[in-house]
Amino acid sequence: MDRFDALRLFVRIVELGSFTRAAAVLDLPKATATHAIKQLEARLGVRLLERTTRQVRPTLDGQAYYERCVHVLTELDDAESALTAAARNPRGVLRLDLHGTHATGIILPRIDEFRARYPQVDLAISSGDRLVDLVREGIDCVVRSGHPRDSSLVAKRLAVMPEVVCASPEYLQRFGTPRHPEELWAHQAVGFFASNRDLRYPFELTVDGELREYSLDSWISVSDAACYVAAAVRGCGLIQLPRHGVEAQLADGRLVEVLADYASPGVPVSVLYPQHRQLSPRVRVFVDWVAQVFVDKFGIGDSGLGIGVR
Repeated sequence: MDRFDALRLFVRIVELGSFTRAAAVLDLPKATATHAIKQLEARLGVRLLERTTRQVRPTLDGQAYYERCVHVLTELDDAESALTAAARNPRGVLRLDLHGTHATGIILPRIDEFRARYPQVDLAISSGDRLVDLVREGIDCVVRSGHPRDSSLVAKRLAVMPEVVCASPEYLQRFGTPRHPEELWAHQAVGFFASNRDLRYPFELTVDGELREYSLDSWISVSDAACYVAAAVRGCGLIQLPRHGVEAQLADGRLVEVLADYASPGVPVSVLYPQHRQLSPRVRVFVDWVAQVFVDKFGIGDSGLGIGVR
């Protein structure tokens, strides 16, 4: 194994906390990985990794060396991307994590276009509402709604998705149709919360030029977008979400828009990836392609970043 391959292996072991997982990601036998790190430590004359039965973590020297390795490998990837055919014809496995509605409603309906453009890139896609640890789980990039919280990731804003407040005809017949946001206090909502932390989301509407929040009572709360819509269709309460997620239900009358005269702030959606992978040709071409997909769907989004996730 040459010196740069050994550096890449060392970086992946530190990030994944495991020889086994790092070897699998790099398609190496575990014995080869173990031998390469022993040779690296012997050449440097220091112990880089502390090994236990449960995990592998860097020593103080190893952490300092890891940080220098990340910088060196980033510069190397930059040079190779600029000068080799890999930048024009990327290949290999790209590991993505996509929110369910983004995956099924926006990205996957056009994924054949990506394959036609980059036939040497294979995709491994996980999907769900939970937050993932990109580095530890070996994910190259994710697409997520809301304002990115992790400052260690590079975030590219893809769009701001228009929102709608709506409910089923049965709910509105029973409880009445709100004509002004202040009437929301008399209504029920379907609650939505983050599955990995105790955080709930109020309705947000602009009234007299001011963005106001309305935390409605609810007898049912969910942490999944599909369940959120399903509960509203069954008359469980009002919901506020990106319009693209309920286009079919609004078109066939299962849901009815309310308070259309009061603007919602919209939900930003971004693609995020670890800083030291931003120059990977596979990541670069996917980010450029998915950005165009969202521009085609929503137009150009606001480039600002903030705090919070919807």
